[in-house]
Amino acid sequence: MGRLIRAENLTPDLILSSPATRACKTAEAVAQYSGYDGEIDGIDDFYPGKPADYLRVLRKLPDGVMRVMVVGHNPGLEEFLELLVEEIRPLSTAALAQVDLPLESWQELTSSTRGTLVRLLRPAKEEK
Repeated sequence: MGRLIRAENLTPDLILSSPATRACKTAEAVAQYSGYDGEIDGIDDFYPGKPADYLRVLRKLPDGVMRVMVVGHNPGLEEFLELLVEEIRPLSTAALAQVDLPLESWQELTSSTRGTLVRLLRPAKEEK
């Protein structure tokens, strides 16, 4: 997925990850292959992670951060995606949902914020 992220010009400005081993390994692989050169921030609240946890953490981000990758766990991530785009979309392991949010500042992010699901990418071995 990291190579695909790089090829699609989706390299994040910031990667936030659950501290769980599998999530950290996923975040590290994405960072390595996507061209991301920043630190990966481990977020304790992302394990197991509920939509309110993701909202609370993202609201604290500096406004200069435009593209954030959140690495977490289901069902919390699927519920968070549903909250943001008002669609139920399954997120398999290593899937990537690109969501465009109508925000000027991360502080504006609330449970009422509605974004647009731009695309949902899955690892090639799952696509058929």
